[in-house]
Amino acid sequence: MKFIAFSYTVRRALLNGRNCNHLGSTAVMACAAPETRLLCAGAANGGLFYWRRSMASPAEAKLPEKDKEKEKAEKSVVESSYWGISRPRIMREDGTEWPWNCFMPWETYQSNLSIDLTKHHVPKNFPDKVAYRTVKLLRIPTDLFFQRRYGCRAMMLETVAAVPGMVGGMLLHLRSLRKFQQSGGWIKALMEEAENERMHLMTMVELVKPKWYERLLVLAVQGVFFNAFFALYILSPKVAHRIVGYLEEEAIHSYTEYLKDIERGAIENVPAPAIAIDYWRLPKDAKLKDVITVIRADEAHHRDVNHFASDIHFQGKELREAPAPLGYH
Repeated sequence: MKFIAFSYTVRRALLNGRNCNHLGSTAVMACAAPETRLLCAGAANGGLFYWRRSMASPAEAKLPEKDKEKEKAEKSVVESSYWGISRPRIMREDGTEWPWNCFMPWETYQSNLSIDLTKHHVPKNFPDKVAYRTVKLLRIPTDLFFQRRYGCRAMMLETVAAVPGMVGGMLLHLRSLRKFQQSGGWIKALMEEAENERMHLMTMVELVKPKWYERLLVLAVQGVFFNAFFALYILSPKVAHRIVGYLEEEAIHSYTEYLKDIERGAIENVPAPAIAIDYWRLPKDAKLKDVITVIRADEAHHRDVNHFASDIHFQGKELREAPAPLGYH
């Protein structure tokens, strides 16, 4: 009888366009079963309502609203699990949960700041001179476009600097598969370089929000540079590595000028991004100056690695014949 009375009341509400407040009266709610809930939205000319069975258990119903919201948020996160295999919970040294998926704690390091920043490979032969002049020519449009906007310049440089290690590592990987030979660790070394340069970019993006035309420029430059470097590495790996070595020398110069602008107050020494603090194991109160300093040291290490690789080729040897400097950021 209760159900019949309730159905009759609902039909009258639909026909008469009653307000939602009337539908939610005590008489109607008394007829409703305890496991159902009446949801309605009122309007001036009529009312709309529907029924939904509550999926909450009696225990869940007693939870505070904040706990319910937290539980709902946790359920909405996609679990990184496949066939029952999920990533274990990763913690920082201080006991807090690791917040990054793009790199892990064992991939972090403290940059070696004692490296010599003034080293320069003097061009000795024709390929060296070609590589050196090529890099100097490439710097002209960069200087004209960015001038002293070193944040934007660094962002652009890192999108290019992360390409050579990936290309070189990929081609050495394919060579190793074709010839059934070990790589001497150079595949891993070059991929480490590419990953390190990519982390430079992720950091710079946090500091410098790129505009639409800068993103478009990155797309064009990366497309041209990747294909050009790919062809060059196939034709002459020694020239390719030498060009990268000189590019890193220019990067050291650009980051040095960046630091000068920070020191004289032309660029605000803002707090370091959280991703940079965790990646380089910087102090919690690290500033932009600290970030640029460790990035510059990384570029100096990449300079040495690529000049070293080029020297191996100039000696008529293959990279696998010399141990790769693994972990040499």
